[in-house]
Amino acid sequence: MKKVLVVDDSFTVREMERKLLESKGYEVETAVDGVDGWNAVRAGHYNMVVSDVDMPRMNGIEFIRQIKQHPELKSLPIIIVSYKDKEEDRILGLEAGANYYLTKSSFEDNSLIHAAVDLIGEA
Repeated sequence: MKKVLVVDDSFTVREMERKLLESKGYEVETAVDGVDGWNAVRAGHYNMVVSDVDMPRMNGIEFIRQIKQHPELKSLPIIIVSYKDKEEDRILGLEAGANYYLTKSSFEDNSLIHAAVDLIGEA
């Protein structure tokens, strides 16, 4: 069973992403912001992280940088899902270490699932 951590301060988005991933057979746990997510990734074993950018306490970019600087976590695949759709936001996310940068507007299609399968394979 492949385990995914979804980190987003919006309950609605978190639940939507959780249901989408679970419908494809992934096991999903959630965190409400970067601090919560950072505690979770160090305590649990995840195959992948899906994170928002705009969050209180620790934003997604900072959260990803923390993961990428951690010797045991740095190879963890990360997908950013954000409302920020400017090119500079995308570059910032990818430079921080995200494998994919998806916009929340692209949720009509299966972009999250395609990215998940590409990074960690099917559940």
